[in-house]
Amino acid sequence: DPPADIEIDMVDVFQRPERCPQVAKEAAQRHAKVLWLQLGIVSQEAQKIAEAAGMQVVMDRCPKIEFSRLYGELSMHGFNSEVISSRRRKVGSSSGDEASKFNSSNVGFDTKAIHAGAAPDPTTGARTTPIFQTTSYVFEDVDNAASLFNLSTFGNIYSRLSNPTTSVLEERMASMDGGRGTTCCASGHAAQLIALFALMKPGDTLVSSNKLYGGSITQFGKAFQKFGWNCIFVDTDDLDAVRKAVKTPDANVRCLWAESLANPGGSVTDIEALAAIAHEEGIPLAIDNTMATPFLCRPIEFGADLVVYSTTKYLSGHGNALGGGVVDSGKFDWAQNDKFPSLSEPEPAYHGLTFYETFGDLAYTTFSHAVSLRDLGPTMAPMNAFLTITGIETLSLRMEKHCKNAQIVAEYLDGHPEIEWVSYAGLPASQYHKLHLKYMPQGAGGVFTVGLKKGFEKGVKVVEGCQLFSHLANIGDTRSLILHPASTTHRQLTAEQRDSAGAGDNVIRLSVGLEDPKDLIRDLDSALAAE
Repeated sequence: DPPADIEIDMVDVFQRPERCPQVAKEAAQRHAKVLWLQLGIVSQEAQKIAEAAGMQVVMDRCPKIEFSRLYGELSMHGFNSEVISSRRRKVGSSSGDEASKFNSSNVGFDTKAIHAGAAPDPTTGARTTPIFQTTSYVFEDVDNAASLFNLSTFGNIYSRLSNPTTSVLEERMASMDGGRGTTCCASGHAAQLIALFALMKPGDTLVSSNKLYGGSITQFGKAFQKFGWNCIFVDTDDLDAVRKAVKTPDANVRCLWAESLANPGGSVTDIEALAAIAHEEGIPLAIDNTMATPFLCRPIEFGADLVVYSTTKYLSGHGNALGGGVVDSGKFDWAQNDKFPSLSEPEPAYHGLTFYETFGDLAYTTFSHAVSLRDLGPTMAPMNAFLTITGIETLSLRMEKHCKNAQIVAEYLDGHPEIEWVSYAGLPASQYHKLHLKYMPQGAGGVFTVGLKKGFEKGVKVVEGCQLFSHLANIGDTRSLILHPASTTHRQLTAEQRDSAGAGDNVIRLSVGLEDPKDLIRDLDSALAAE
C-alpha cells in the first residue's frame, strides 16, 4: 500500500472482476479520484461503489491506449480517436483537445467528413493534409524502434504498414461509419482480401450473397480457392436459405457477406436480419457499403461488424484514385469461440502476443495493419489517400445530387417504350423500396439497371450510341457512366450467375453523375432510338 500521506489520483485495476468491488472500497477509503478497470474487466458492483464515493469510473479500457487516443498517437494506425479539432498539435503532446466540446460523437456527418482525422500540420501549420510521399520513418533511438516493432507503441515504421496521409483517411472513414478503426489498402478487391485474412484459414468457408459485383463473385468463388478458402453463394433475400448456409455441416463458416446496395442490380440488403443470423452462429457480418456510402447507410448501426469499401467509387468520387478500406465496428467478441485464432490466440510473429487480449476492440484493425498489410502488401498510395480525403469533403453534396438525378432518370426510363423494367429501389414499385426507406432514407443511390426489350444486341447499340454517358467499367464518378455488364464486368460468369447478380444479357447499368438530368435523358433517348 502507498503511504497514507500520498494523494491518489487513479487506481488502475488489472484483477478478476470479482475482486474489483473490494478494490473499489479500498480506493474510496483513500479518496482516489478515478477507478480504472483495465481492458476486458467489467464490474457493475465496483462502479456503483466508486461512483457513490465520488470517483470517476472507466471500465474495459487500456490507459495507454486512451493516452494514445488523446495525445494523437492512436490516429497513426487509423483508429477513431474521436477528437475533432482545428488546433495545431504535435503528436505526443496535448493541446487541450481532450476537453474540447467537439468530438465525433456529438458532431454531424458533414463535420466528420471534413474534420475527422485531420488537423493542421504540427510543423508547418498547413491546413490541408500533406501528402507524405515516403517509404519509411526515422526512429528516435533503438528502444523506440524495438517498441514499435513489438507493437508496444503506436507509430510509423514503414509505409507498407501505415502512412500519415493514409491514416487521416482511415480515421475519417471510421468516424463517418461509427467504427473503431479502418485499414485502407490499394483497391476494393484488396479490401475484401484484407477483410477476410484475419478470419479465414485453409478449409474455412465464407457465406456470401449472390448479388455481388461480378469481380467479387470471381474473387470469392475462384481466386480465394488458392488460399484454401471456400465460398457458398446464397440468395440473401431468402433468410431461411441464409440460415441453412451458415449452418452447413463441416464447412467451418467464418463470415457472412453481402452488399448493402448491390452492384449492379440495386437490391437492398436486410442488414439487421443478416446480423442476427450471423451472430447466432458466432460469426461476423461484413457489409460492402461501396454503393451506398456512409452518407446513405451506416451498416454498423444495424448490426454489421465489418464495413468494406472500394474507395475508388463514391468516396473519392472523381474517377482519379484507386483504393479500398475495411472499417471495424470494434463490437465483435473475437474470443467468444475458437473460430478466430489469428485474433484470439498467441501470434508467433509477435512473440506470442494475443491481439484481442492485448488490444481489445482495436484488435482487428491492429492485426490488419501489423500482419495483413505487412504480409500481403496491398498498400494504398499516399497520393490516392489524399485525393480520397479531398473527395470525402464533398461526399454529402455529391450523394444528394447523384440520388436526385438517378431518381429523375429512373422515373423517366420506367415509362420508356424500349425499356422492359427498371431496377431502382427509389421507385415505389420496387420490391426493395421499403428496405431502402429503412436503411437509406436519404436516397437509393446513383446506380441502377434497366432491362431492354430487345436483348443483348440492343444493349451493345445503346452503350455505343451514348455521347454524354461514358462507356467504362466504374461507378460513382461525377460523370455519368454506362455499361453492358454481360459483355464486361460479369462476362466471366455463367448465364445463371449473371441472372442471379442482376446482370442478364439485356441489362444496362447506369451510374448517374452530376450533370443536368435533362441532358442525360436526352442522351439516353437518342441512344435508345437508334436501330
